[in-house]
Amino acid sequence: MRPSGMLLVGTVKLLVGAYPRWIGCQPEPQQRIYFANHASHIDTLALWSALPMNLRMTTRAVAARDYWGRGVRKYIATKALRAVLIDRAREDKAANPLEPLFAALEQGDSLIIFPEGTRGKQTLPGPFKSGLYHLSKAFPSAQLIPVYMENLNRSMPKGALLPVPMTCTVRFGTPMSVEIDEPKDHFLERARMEVCRLSGRV
Repeated sequence: MRPSGMLLVGTVKLLVGAYPRWIGCQPEPQQRIYFANHASHIDTLALWSALPMNLRMTTRAVAARDYWGRGVRKYIATKALRAVLIDRAREDKAANPLEPLFAALEQGDSLIIFPEGTRGKQTLPGPFKSGLYHLSKAFPSAQLIPVYMENLNRSMPKGALLPVPMTCTVRFGTPMSVEIDEPKDHFLERARMEVCRLSGRV
């Protein structure tokens, strides 16, 4: 693991804890797609930091190029996190925005994604976009792991420049997959509810 990554993990843990709670699975070295609620800019760093070192080395965050593709943030994303940057603006309308994710999965990496597509102010996640469904259909052997991150919406809410020190727990749920002939909308809502259940609020 690069020194920049180790420094990043230490800083995140000092600020928000990012304490892992393996509720429905264990931190095993197999290919996974971790999908989580999205409430702050520190979400990606917190979830990645909650993984043990051996899993961090094979797990890549998926990040928006328009935010993480410039300056210091780009250095953090590409050098420390080895993030997969995606084009949310769809500048090339003919390009498949999921192609970089497919390439990472084909190489055997695991991914961290936020299916809402953008940050929300609410405690529970909003509707999921279709990317998680397409990734699961294309790579059925990759375990889908729901994740809920507690308190990050309070530590670094939308619009904040720096996080407020606050204890955050990262809860990892039970692996799931797309069922045979399951409609896309049904799967996406089922996946969203798995994240909601980990919050303890539903």
